[in-house]
Amino acid sequence: MQSILDKLGEWLKAMLVDGITGNLSGMFDTVNTKVGEIAGEVGATPLAWNSGVFNLIRNLSETVIIPIAGIILTFVMCYELIQIIIEKNNLHDIDTWIFFKWIFKTFVAVLLVTNTWNIVMGVFDVAQHVVSQSAGVIISNTNIDLATAIPDMEAQLNAMELGPLLGLWFQSMIVGLTMNALSICIFLVIYGRMIEIYLVTSIGPIPFATMGNREWSSTGQNYLKSLLALGFQAFLIMICVGIYAILIQNISSATDISAAIWGCMGYTVLLCFTLFKTGSMAKSIFGAH
Repeated sequence: MQSILDKLGEWLKAMLVDGITGNLSGMFDTVNTKVGEIAGEVGATPLAWNSGVFNLIRNLSETVIIPIAGIILTFVMCYELIQIIIEKNNLHDIDTWIFFKWIFKTFVAVLLVTNTWNIVMGVFDVAQHVVSQSAGVIISNTNIDLATAIPDMEAQLNAMELGPLLGLWFQSMIVGLTMNALSICIFLVIYGRMIEIYLVTSIGPIPFATMGNREWSSTGQNYLKSLLALGFQAFLIMICVGIYAILIQNISSATDISAAIWGCMGYTVLLCFTLFKTGSMAKSIFGAH
């Protein structure tokens, strides 16, 4: 009877060891894939990311938004002319040069509205250049594979009792499910940022139409700050990934399998949390509302 129980225990132990090894081997594959795609995704310009969506947004901006921006620009510049005139002692002291000033400001305002798309894309081209230059410096190996990172892992598992093995198997299952959820979070941050870029760029001519008046120009200035924040958010994301790559290198020196599993999950949770925070960080840096 004892021999049967021993055989059963050995069979369960071998099954748990195989299950834990299998779970650890593929546990971080999805996260590794998503993290590896970050550099390419955030470093792409709106045109390079998806040309179909880019052309759709550009057509909407040029055919729908620019006419509305033209109406707003007309109102703003008429309001600006009234302000310039009444500033001079209630119409008692009017110089002809103020009309030339107004014509020049109107010309610049029209130029900004008609070239909004080029200006906006220029901001993201600069940000993309910064990300491309930093990619070779910041990004290193971000892949996690505990099955090969921990030396003699299988020997450690075989030396463990049945109870701790069962607990470790449950841990690997829970962490594996968590990793799938975290990979979805990374997807939401990266793709959500690009969708936000398309949404913000689509209405660009309207805030640019307010730049000609000092009272209304805060709208356009805040819009420019938001563009800079969105563009350089990619740089902050790259720094987050670089810190993550350095932190997970400590896993290779881990001797406790359970600590290594939870350490990897902790680093990945930290990465996801900081990725979500990069948007607000960038806006606070550039003073965008």
